[in-house]
Amino acid sequence: MNTEVRTNRMVKVAAVYAVLLAAGCLVPAVSHVLAWPLYVLNPMLALLLVGMLVSRDWRHSLVLAVLLPLVSSLAVGMPAAPKMVCMMAELATVALVFGGLAKRWSVWAAVMTAIVAGKAVYYGLKAVVMAPAVLVGTDWKLQLLAVLLWGGLFALMYKKFKV
Repeated sequence: MNTEVRTNRMVKVAAVYAVLLAAGCLVPAVSHVLAWPLYVLNPMLALLLVGMLVSRDWRHSLVLAVLLPLVSSLAVGMPAAPKMVCMMAELATVALVFGGLAKRWSVWAAVMTAIVAGKAVYYGLKAVVMAPAVLVGTDWKLQLLAVLLWGGLFALMYKKFKV
């Protein structure tokens, strides 16, 4: 890949990431406007997966995984600091596990394994960092639906979508 093509691709990825970071900051506001807890659909995971579709580089996805909760927390105060750390770890796990498995496994198996690994890390950290009484705030059926929805959409789009 020549330098000009590589630079153009990086500009496209950076532009998409900027939009995704802005969207991450809007999630709490949209949730308040809709008067519905949008977080049950795991929108940060969805934003990360879009970023992974665009960049196709686990290192870029890892940066986005850390920045999404951080920028949202700093800009709008959500998620709160302890939960932000848990979310960063969850999203980073998704990026790392998918990056490690994507070339050896089917895309669907890799993304589903990555999401489940991310959830395990999230709840493991949440048990340590936050009060165990609030360990699971979202019904497991809704979480399963979100995992299947985002993982399935990602797998369907992965082969078709390229920047």
